[in-house]
Amino acid sequence: MSINHTFQATINWNINEGESTQNPRTFSRNHEVLIENKATPLKVSAAKPFRGDDALYNPEDLLLSALTSCHMMSYLYVCAQNNIEVLSYTDNAEGDLEVNASGSGSFKTVRLKPVVSIKDASQKELAKSLHTKANQLCFIANSCNFPIVHDATIVVR
Repeated sequence: MSINHTFQATINWNINEGESTQNPRTFSRNHEVLIENKATPLKVSAAKPFRGDDALYNPEDLLLSALTSCHMMSYLYVCAQNNIEVLSYTDNAEGDLEVNASGSGSFKTVRLKPVVSIKDASQKELAKSLHTKANQLCFIANSCNFPIVHDATIVVR
């Protein structure tokens, strides 16, 4: 039996005074993403290489953030199932985007590099191996068509 959930997002963009979409080099990519019942709209733009505002989030940032966040939550879940007490979790994830001459592109790989602190030294190897199970459970990872590499470090505190 499967359970279905629907998520919604609203995007708002307007042309600025004096701009035109007739030339792809001259208009702002800045826009807002609103999600019902969330406190603040996300201020989003294109990434800087694509004429966006570098101070704002971009879709590539958000994809990478969704992936690392989902992996962390899946990892904490499988650790709880295995009675591993996690004290902290940090990930400095990286994703490689390849842009083709046509302007299309895709992520080719993402590297998750979590540093996880646990309490019990005897669980260190199990804690490291659970990243594979977390990846299998992660909704976002299961929706991606590129490799996701895990380079996890487990620290005992």
